[in-house]
Amino acid sequence: MACNVDCITFEFHLILPLIASFMSKEILPEPYDGLLARIGDLLTTQRRQVYQIVNSTLLKTYWEIGRHIVEFEQGGNLKATFGTALLARLSKDLTQLHGKGFSRSNVNYMRLLFKRYEVVQTLSVQLHWAHYCELLKLDDDLERNFYLKQCEHEGWTVRELRRQMDSLLFHRLALSKDKDGVLALAQTGQQVQNPEDLIRDPFVLEFLKLPAQKRYKEKDIEERLISFLQDFLLELGKGFAFIGRQYSIQIDSKFYRIDLLFYHRILKCFVVIDLKRGIADHGDVGQMNMYLNYFKNEESAPDDNEPIGIILATNNSNLAIEYALGGLSTQIFVTRYQLYLPSRTLLEEKLRLLLEA
Repeated sequence: MACNVDCITFEFHLILPLIASFMSKEILPEPYDGLLARIGDLLTTQRRQVYQIVNSTLLKTYWEIGRHIVEFEQGGNLKATFGTALLARLSKDLTQLHGKGFSRSNVNYMRLLFKRYEVVQTLSVQLHWAHYCELLKLDDDLERNFYLKQCEHEGWTVRELRRQMDSLLFHRLALSKDKDGVLALAQTGQQVQNPEDLIRDPFVLEFLKLPAQKRYKEKDIEERLISFLQDFLLELGKGFAFIGRQYSIQIDSKFYRIDLLFYHRILKCFVVIDLKRGIADHGDVGQMNMYLNYFKNEESAPDDNEPIGIILATNNSNLAIEYALGGLSTQIFVTRYQLYLPSRTLLEEKLRLLLEA
C-alpha cells in the first residue's frame, strides 16, 4: 500500500502545475490584462505625484534655507568676506548635523535661489534642484528665465540644459528678434508657430567633436550628424521627427538624394535640410525649391502644411542668394552652421546693443 500511495502522491505532484494553469484560465476572465494595465497606470501616476510632491517640498525647503541665510546676512550687514566665511561654516555644521547635501556650493545655491526668486510660487516644480543649480549660475534674469521656460516646454534633462546654455541658445535666438521679441522670448520661451521659428543663426554643431584643423566633406558632417542624432535633434529644437538620410526621390527619369529629411509634428510639414561645406549659392536655392515643390505635390498629406527647406552652409552672406530667394513662394531658409561654440563675449555685446537701441 505504501508503494501505491507514494506513486499516487508522486504523480499528483507532477500534474499540480497543469491543474493550476487550467484553473487560472478558468477563473480569470479575458479582460485580466486590462485590469493589470489599469493598476500599473495607477501606480505610475501615484509614484509620479509622490515624486512631484517630494521635489516641490525640497525646492521650497531650500528656498526657505536661502531666505534665512539672506535675512541673517542683511540683519548683520555682513560684508562679502564675512558672507563667504558664513557659508563655509554653515556647510560644515549642517553636514555634521544633517548629513550630505550641504556642500558650500550647494548652500550658496540655496541662498541664490531666494535672491533670484523672491516669491516662492515662481519656482517651477517641473524642474529639479540640479536644474536650478545650473540656472543660478546665470546672472542675467532674461537669459535665466528663458532657459527655465524651455526646460518646462521641452522637458530638458540637466545635461541638455547645460549644453544649450553652453551653446548660447538664448543669444542666438534673441539676435534674430527686435527688442520686444527678446523680452517675449524671455517671458514665454521659444514658441514654434511659424517656419521662421525653426531658424537659428548659427546652428551650433560642437557636439560632433570634429578637430578644427581638418577640412571636411559634406558627407563627413552628415555621417556625424546621424551618429549624434539625439544631440542634433536637441539643437534643431522641439517637434522634429527624423525620417531619413540620403532620402531618394525620382523626378522624371532622374533620382535625387536629399541630405536629411524630417517631419515637424507641430507645424505639420516636411522639413528638407541640405548641407553645404562652404558658401551656399543660387543653384542650391533652385534645387531646394524643386525639392519642396516635389514634396508639396507628391508626398505631403492633404492636411499637411507646405514643406520647409533649410540650407545649412558655413556662410550665408551672398547677394546672389538674396536675389534667388526673391519672389519665391516656397519656404526656403539659408542659414549658417558652425562646428565650435560661439563667443559669449561677442554675442552678449550684440544683444546689449540690441536691447539698448
